Amino acid sequence: MVENCKDELIAKLKGYRSEDLIFTSHAKIQAVVRGIDLREVKDNILNPRRLAFAEKQPAQREGEEKYDCYFAYSKTQAHRYILTLNKKVIIVTVIKINRRWQQRFEKHGRF
Repeated sequence: MVENCKDELIAKLKGYRSEDLIFTSHAKIQAVVRGIDLREVKDNILNPRRLAFAEKQPAQREGEEKYDCYFAYSKTQAHRYILTLNKKVIIVTVIKINRRWQQRFEKHGRF
């Protein structure tokens, strides 16, 4: 089973402000294609009350931390963000999930 690093990530995100959030061009394009408001993404990261699950992933550079995050809106609606943390929070991609995400995650550990 995959370890939930939710509390660890929430503690780290408290140290960042709005100007510390950087969207990659890929994340911006995917947000438009998937109908996700970038302000909503920023709000979810700065106010992680909807954060349901965070899995730590291997980072590409030393001094960075990478997380695969799930922000729950309901049992069938969630946003998934890939975040890289260093001095800034880099939003690598954003995905909208419209299926029974929670049950599937609890059963199999990933999508």
